[in-house]
Amino acid sequence: MMKKRFTEEQIISILKQHEKGVKVTDIIRQHNISEQTFYRWKSKYGGMEVSDAKRLKQLEEENRRLKQLVGELTLDKQALQWIIEKNF
Repeated sequence: MMKKRFTEEQIISILKQHEKGVKVTDIIRQHNISEQTFYRWKSKYGGMEVSDAKRLKQLEEENRRLKQLVGELTLDKQALQWIIEKNF
């Protein structure tokens, strides 16, 4: 996994610059990011506050853990079903 160069707080502050009227070309040059990166951030974090971004990150982590748990339980269930079928 790639190491992130910017935290959510930094990304939101960069997007706030754009909301205040700074041109996108100036922002991407100043922060050495691509235009695609800027618009990807804008679609994900646009209109958010820092607290919203932290909550989003927590929810994404919780969702990842729950998906992993469901996957493990599904494997356990399949193994038990296989054992039951084998014994009969």
